[in-house]
Amino acid sequence: MRDLFGRDIDYMRISITDRCNLRCKYCMPDDLPLIKHDDVLRYEETLRICRAAVKSGIKNIKVTGGEPLARKGCVGFLRDLKSIPGIEHVTLTTNGILLAPYIDKMNEIGLDGVNISLDTLNPDKYRQLTGGGDFFAVWASLTKAVEAGLRVKVNCVAIIGQNDDEIADIAKLAEQMPVDVRFIEFMPTGVDTGFEGLPGDDILSRVREVYPDLSGDPTRRGFGPARYFKSEKMRGSIGLIDAIGDCFCPGCNRVRLTSEGFLKLCLFHEDGLDLREMLRAGANDGEIEAAFKAAVTHKPERHAFAGSGHGIKNMSRIGG
Repeated sequence: MRDLFGRDIDYMRISITDRCNLRCKYCMPDDLPLIKHDDVLRYEETLRICRAAVKSGIKNIKVTGGEPLARKGCVGFLRDLKSIPGIEHVTLTTNGILLAPYIDKMNEIGLDGVNISLDTLNPDKYRQLTGGGDFFAVWASLTKAVEAGLRVKVNCVAIIGQNDDEIADIAKLAEQMPVDVRFIEFMPTGVDTGFEGLPGDDILSRVREVYPDLSGDPTRRGFGPARYFKSEKMRGSIGLIDAIGDCFCPGCNRVRLTSEGFLKLCLFHEDGLDLREMLRAGANDGEIEAAFKAAVTHKPERHAFAGSGHGIKNMSRIGG
């Protein structure tokens, strides 16, 4: 499935809930109103959209939230996704707090990978950044997932004055474990968080202080925008997602489905399609497929983070 700019769109990120058991200060303000229960897509509605998406060319799906494991039935939904003919990869992004008890079941259903968000290795700082989160629960999930043989990526948002002094230590996880450690540039959220992101070039410089042989890794390690780097000392690799410092829009291959059923064509732009309205108005599968294809064709050419003066609205509702 190609858009007007010749990009192959084969990857969809699905948010199944806006609820989260953490309140990370850069992501989910305390006063953010939650979506009404009836406005969230039922699992069977999301699966209908996924079947139409596959017929349109989507092959790879990432399930996100909020915190996806905060929604009852998440693992069963992952199993159902894996059973859809034409879907090649299903992965999960989680904060890791609730993950450990589900790891064996995820292996059984053949989950293709899990991304665990971890912005600091300091338990006290973790509690402060996340609004009360338990670092040790995340660490237990991370180590259990690795021991179980799941493909694991660790996601870290690099923020000046918060965790920029830990970049090298967090990067060392890729030496200690067979995991990919991905550093993400902080993206503007449209609200004054008081945070300033560490630029991608600075992130790499700090990693190279410990791993001077760090060089580009051409091995494909997923379907998102990360650039990967490798050191001879590492069992895993270092990933960099720097939407502002290195605009990856020319190669963008993804769309997002929010928990409310809105097909979001670009993280920055509001353009898209209300698929929930179509579903609940009685649209058949063919109509859903045709509307999906037509919307994706008009995916915006690029984001406009740099110098825009605003940013992503309600990031916790959209999903990572």
